[in-house]
Amino acid sequence: MEVLVDSWPEYQMVIIRPQKQEMTDDMDSYTNVYRMFSKEPQKSEEVLKNCEIVNWKQRLQIQGLQESLGEGIRVATFSKSVKVEHSRALLLVTEDILKLNASSKSKLGSWAETGHPDDEFESETPNFKYAQLDVSYSGLVNDNWKRGKNERSLHYIKRCIEDLPAACMLGPEGVPVSWVTMDPSCEVGMAYSMEKYRRTGNMARVMVRYMKYLRQKNIPFYISVLEENEDSRRFVGQFGFFEASCEWHQWTCYPQNLVPF
Repeated sequence: MEVLVDSWPEYQMVIIRPQKQEMTDDMDSYTNVYRMFSKEPQKSEEVLKNCEIVNWKQRLQIQGLQESLGEGIRVATFSKSVKVEHSRALLLVTEDILKLNASSKSKLGSWAETGHPDDEFESETPNFKYAQLDVSYSGLVNDNWKRGKNERSLHYIKRCIEDLPAACMLGPEGVPVSWVTMDPSCEVGMAYSMEKYRRTGNMARVMVRYMKYLRQKNIPFYISVLEENEDSRRFVGQFGFFEASCEWHQWTCYPQNLVPF
């Protein structure tokens, strides 16, 4: 990832984006993602218009926690003949994550350092095992992800599993029956349980162990949930997640010659 600022050491805007060599597919909006924060959102369009910062020839996403960024994005996209679609979701966080600061260095380390499932857990579910999600199951995740089911999403999922913490519950056949992953912004997502194993507590057990690992390693995390998705809001609420004072916003942008898929 690259971190860009408009000036240094005093700055007004921060943009985080992948390395340019990673953004080679003009249609890959899973990878072509820019995350923004601005102290003066109303002035953001001048920075956004700079093609050295944002490649407006690509289908891309801009994400942030400030709805006020929208006006600058709309001005910039209009000047580039780029269509933009805005979506929003609730931003859910936990109290301890809000207390993390720059001195709390994240250490991915090895999953082995967290040990194996507790004996109590083992005795309760002898045919199930908590484990790191192996990249060989990327296809399984892709087939069951609402935003997936295509080759670009499969490539993106593989990178997330390879580079970031991802956990699962292995069932009696040794295949994942519940899983959760993380994206480059530390959003916890793609959580899914196979229909046969829903309402059995497997996903809750995965989340407890997964969050324990993230906290041990000082890895920040958050969740975004659509406001109307009451089931998901209730589920994550049992793990201490609550609504932040701001929302999660996404602007999907694409040139007129690159239609959405």
